[in-house]
Amino acid sequence: MQVSKKKVNQILEKQVKGMMWQLISDIKNPEEAEKIMGGILTDTELSAITKRLAVGYWLKKNRSYEVIKENLKVSSATIATVQQDLKKPGWKAAILKIEAEEWATKWEAKINNLFKIKK
Repeated sequence: MQVSKKKVNQILEKQVKGMMWQLISDIKNPEEAEKIMGGILTDTELSAITKRLAVGYWLKKNRSYEVIKENLKVSSATIATVQQDLKKPGWKAAILKIEAEEWATKWEAKINNLFKIKK
């Protein structure tokens, strides 16, 4: 993936980024997210983003660099960069959302099992 070094007008860049943030915030569910983002992003871009997210998640779960490198096929440099970035508010918010969804899914299964609810 190559990004042009030519700078876009700052006002235009702000408007275009605003359009992207609005699009993301309007996505209603994982299926719609997959349809939209899968259509917009190249396979390489999608892979890079999802691997970075997985690296951050696994670092928070205290997985070792070696396990992360081997399983996600990323470099030590990528892992180190994500580890530094985990201190940023955006990463903290992303990890919290993932952990909240993980917690909710776990408890939904327990409750369904307790009451023998069939889907």
